[in-house]
This record gives sequence, C-alpha cells and structure tokens, in this order.
Amino acid sequence: MSRRCELTGKGPMTGNNVSHANNKTRRRFLPNLNDVTLQSETLGRGVKLRISAAALRSVDHRGGLDAFLAKAKDDELSDNALKLKKEIAKAQAAQA
Repeated sequence: MSRRCELTGKGPMTGNNVSHANNKTRRRFLPNLNDVTLQSETLGRGVKLRISAAALRSVDHRGGLDAFLAKAKDDELSDNALKLKKEIAKAQAAQA
C-alpha cells in the first residue's frame, strides 16, 4: 500500500536528521495517513479512503466529500477517488 493521500496526493518527503554535532543523515517525512469512512450525501453511502489528517480537515471545511471532490483537481486524486468523483457527478446529473 503506497504512502500517498488519495484526495490530495500528499506523499513522503525527504530531508536530513541533524545531530547535535551537526552530522547529517537522510530520513523520510511520512504523511499522517488515516483510514476513514466518509459519507457521500449524493450516493447515500459511506466510502472508505486512506487520506491525510490535513485532507480530512479540508473535507470538513469545504462541506463534505461531495463538495471536496467537485473542486479537486483530477491529477491529484487517486484512481479510486477519481472513479468516485465521476460516480457522484453522474448521480448529481441524474437528480437534476
């Protein structure tokens, strides 16, 4: 399983561990990923995603999963999230 957020595309970054003696060794900064189930109002069901804590706050700020995916760029989304975005758009078009 890759260490990448399904909604924002946030992944591992690299940097240095710097000791008191100023020795530098390479390290990885991993994103804070959580397995969550988000509710889609349009589809009327829950969707399991592996997203970062920052993405979870962004989803709440934008007013839910449907609103977040509507504004999200396609190149940042995972294949699973992109499929979900198209499914939600199709369901919203059918309701209108």
